[in-house]
Amino acid sequence: MNALKKTLAAAALLSVGAVAFAQATPAGLWKTIDDETKAEKSYVRVVESGGVFTAKVEKVLDPAKADAKCDKCSDDRKDQLIQGMTIVKGVKANEDDKGLWDGGEILDPNNGKTYKVRMKPVDGGKKLEVRGYIGAPLLGRTQTWVRIE
Repeated sequence: MNALKKTLAAAALLSVGAVAFAQATPAGLWKTIDDETKAEKSYVRVVESGGVFTAKVEKVLDPAKADAKCDKCSDDRKDQLIQGMTIVKGVKANEDDKGLWDGGEILDPNNGKTYKVRMKPVDGGKKLEVRGYIGAPLLGRTQTWVRIE
């Protein structure tokens, strides 16, 4: 194999590895699904900075709720637009389970409450299990977000 083919092969492997790594973390744009109606609810972008993940509502999909505010929030997000709001803070890779991110909190804008959160990419990174809970993870509920990008 000549040098050009080796270089191209190495570049292809690196790009595949980068895509696989990106999908093995919660980082990306996700579509949320309403628990009760099963309707698409919003787009949430999860970003990483310095090993810490945060998530922001990028778009509320129901045009009737596009201007909805978090009137039940009790912190600095009170009466702020949900679209553009940071709803996940402080999430980091779990030291014991490399496929799990936790340690932060998630806000439910519908009731204004914050919960502990853990996130786990599943289905090859195509979906993200997001579990909000009080106390122990057994005491909570899980939403499955679907990767857009």
